Amino acid sequence: MGDLLQPWHLVVLGVVAFLLFGAKRLPELGKGLGEGLKGFKEGLKGMTEPTPTAPAVQQSAAPAPPANPPAEQK
Repeated sequence: MGDLLQPWHLVVLGVVAFLLFGAKRLPELGKGLGEGLKGFKEGLKGMTEPTPTAPAVQQSAAPAPPANPPAEQK
């Protein structure tokens, strides 16, 4: 099973693909395969790297005044 990807095997696979799909569709298939692999790698990269977090906001010592002061009661 280790001798599966010999150079001659790859040549035969290339010829068979050329005969099945033709010269016009092979670049389209290669482009689609490349984009799919790129998306797959980006997806794996997103799963392994932690999401960046926003830096913690420092709070001042004095509390902030309320936005609307309470209304006076009569």
